[in-house]
Amino acid sequence: MAAKKPATPKKTAAAAEAETVEAPAAETTSSNTAEAKSRFNAAIEEAKAGAVALGDEAKQRASSYRDEAKARGEDWAGDAKTKAGELAQEGKHKASEALTGLSRVIDENAPTLDEKLGPKYGEYARSASRSLQDNARKLEEKSFDELAEESREAIRKSPATAVGLAALVGFLFARLFR
Repeated sequence: MAAKKPATPKKTAAAAEAETVEAPAAETTSSNTAEAKSRFNAAIEEAKAGAVALGDEAKQRASSYRDEAKARGEDWAGDAKTKAGELAQEGKHKASEALTGLSRVIDENAPTLDEKLGPKYGEYARSASRSLQDNARKLEEKSFDELAEESREAIRKSPATAVGLAALVGFLFARLFR
């Protein structure tokens, strides 16, 4: 016996026409999707390239700003060092003048001490006056660097004395500027 073939449904003309219309629509949709993907990928690549370009520009600007700030900082540091040196020289000169003035005042008052307290105390005053005058002269003769080195040396030799003197000077300034 011969096997029977299953019956295939017959297509109507409308169904056949719908298949032919759907086939180009599917091709159009897939081509539109591919085109959209390629445009999207191109946009992403363009955005990446733009980000890299912006990053490079930002690095260049930051580098130029850093160099400019460094140059200005060096200029300001040089100006500050010069000004500090000038102020230190002026301060050294004023301190020397103050010591000389104090020496003069003590020397002028030594005869009064002789009369009221005795010649021994007058001689102490004259000795202190000479010592102040010598220190004022030494201060005026030495450079600021030499004075700084001598100060460091004195602090190394006796730090307790240095701390005590610093406290005394601080107390005197506090009383003076009250």
